[in-house]
Amino acid sequence: MINVKSENKSSNKKKSEVSIINKPNLVENETKVLVLETAGYPFNFGLLEGHNLEISDKVLFEQYAIDQWGGTSVKTGSYLFDQKIIPDFAFKIITAYPEDSIIGENTSITIITNDEEKTDNVKRVKSNVFFDDVVGQENAKKKSKLIYKYLQDPEKFGNWAPKNVLFYGLPGTGKTMLAKALSNELNINLFLVKATSLIGDHVGDAATKIHELYETALKSAPSLIFIDEIDAIALHRSFQSLRGDVSEIVNSLLTEMDGINPNDGVVTIAATNNPSTIDFAIRSRFEEEIEFKLPNDIERREIIQLNLNTYPLNYDLDIEKLVKLSKRMSGRDIKEKILKTALHNAIINDKETVTLDDVYFALKLNKYKKEEVKGMFE
Repeated sequence: MINVKSENKSSNKKKSEVSIINKPNLVENETKVLVLETAGYPFNFGLLEGHNLEISDKVLFEQYAIDQWGGTSVKTGSYLFDQKIIPDFAFKIITAYPEDSIIGENTSITIITNDEEKTDNVKRVKSNVFFDDVVGQENAKKKSKLIYKYLQDPEKFGNWAPKNVLFYGLPGTGKTMLAKALSNELNINLFLVKATSLIGDHVGDAATKIHELYETALKSAPSLIFIDEIDAIALHRSFQSLRGDVSEIVNSLLTEMDGINPNDGVVTIAATNNPSTIDFAIRSRFEEEIEFKLPNDIERREIIQLNLNTYPLNYDLDIEKLVKLSKRMSGRDIKEKILKTALHNAIINDKETVTLDDVYFALKLNKYKKEEVKGMFE
């Protein structure tokens, strides 16, 4: 293990008091946030010996990094190499905001060591979903534009930043999908969390998990936290007798959502199928409630066609009939309960083309009555 430590008490000085020699005075396109991870010697034939690095004074390291790499262009996924204390030792760039920016005097640099990473139980989610993949929900996408603009440039909003937004609507209408699209379009970290995963086995566990979630998101800001099924932990007071730990969870969420601990560059999106079951204290913290609706005929036609375009088999299907039978279905139900089941049935029966017989099978499997299926096609 290699130690990077200060030689005297000067390491305890404030950032402004640590002298830096020949730091470039960069203003334009300056990196605002840089998160580094110790990577050892990644190009030494895959050997990572000695990549555990103890850094006892992170303020001093930040100044050391700016002194050494000031003026360097950085982007997420690339590496910075030490040429002073530990020659050729690598630091992988986990987050560079903005991308392709330049390290300057005002760059905030956070270092994540290998040991810290092991204790980080909050999982980041990578997405390949774009706005164009979210069919319909034009009102939701329009309202989400504010979140996009804020995470694109958090400093621009000052004290007027959007912090907490509630997505609500029937299951499968695209709530999670839109959150994934936001993070992917912005190329930022998405922390996708099932609300029930925040429940602990012991008193205090929930508070710790919630704090850890926000602390990790802040380290890689700008970032997006998406809490699915928020009603599972933020129950309305009339339902709280069902769960003994509700008070602890609600109070912990309120602490983070109120911004008692500054969470600049972090937006919380919570999702629910039934907003009326959410505790009022939590619900009142959402600045915006955005509804997700079932797709109309035009939107269902587009959903069906987009999915059929990726079919691995040929298909002989009447699109208009599919639009009719999928009325009152969500986009997810159309894909999973009709198109996927029909495709799988065709594959099982060694067919080269998916036909209406396979669709009938899918409907029957999903418990549609024979007369209902017949009526759909009339």
